[in-house]
Amino acid sequence: MEQKCDNCSLKARYDKNAKSFLGKLWRWHINFCPGWKAYFASCSPEEQEELRKKYNFKKYK
Repeated sequence: MEQKCDNCSLKARYDKNAKSFLGKLWRWHINFCPGWKAYFASCSPEEQEELRKKYNFKKYK
């Protein structure tokens, strides 16, 4: 099932340029976003590990 996070415009900005203001804003935002938490929890452990590496994400371990 496709989640809103898959099509998030701020996430796309981060993916395009992680150092942009909107990219940094998105990265900060995922630390407390309930939508991201639900999206992350719905992923397989392998996908979660990929997301952790790609976004330097250390929560919900």
